[in-house]
Amino acid sequence: MDINILLFPDFETLDAFGPVEILSRIEEYHMHYISINGGIIKSRQGTNIFTAPLKNADFYGILLVPVGQGTRSLVTDIKFIEKLTQIAAHSTYCLTVCTGSALLAKTNLLDGKKATSNKRALKWVKSVNSKVDWITHARWAVDGKFYTSSGISAGMDMALGFIAERFGVNKAKEIADSIEYIWNSDKDNDPFAK
Repeated sequence: MDINILLFPDFETLDAFGPVEILSRIEEYHMHYISINGGIIKSRQGTNIFTAPLKNADFYGILLVPVGQGTRSLVTDIKFIEKLTQIAAHSTYCLTVCTGSALLAKTNLLDGKKATSNKRALKWVKSVNSKVDWITHARWAVDGKFYTSSGISAGMDMALGFIAERFGVNKAKEIADSIEYIWNSDKDNDPFAK
């Protein structure tokens, strides 16, 4: 199955590549870096990634939406939100990291669904769409095909949780051990929630 990592200028490197490191350990998953128009996308940390245009993506794969400084402007970018709505609606699963959930919430696909986000930005995220059942105390949340995670590193815990549900807890633990990562396997254990 294809995993489409949707990138935009100033995305957070760990938001994207923490989950990518974990998800790429599954042989059946194939990573594809996409953006609205394709081409080079630079992360907040200055990493340049070559992306394919969104129109070339397999919309029925897994969509991963990281976060970045560009999120606050993208949430009002009608063209971007229309494209995100299209690919997220057709995706088999949709995973967001940090305030990437605000972008997904703007599509209205999360209306009436449980979701979470970075607790430091939760007030703003809630203002984007009040129809979402925002969970204020969760490392990550799952509702149907939608997985949303808290702050930046929480995307790694969510990715392992996603793998545990698809391939079993032992596989998730094996991956965490192989990258020497201490997995917070309890999605409700959010040490950063106030």
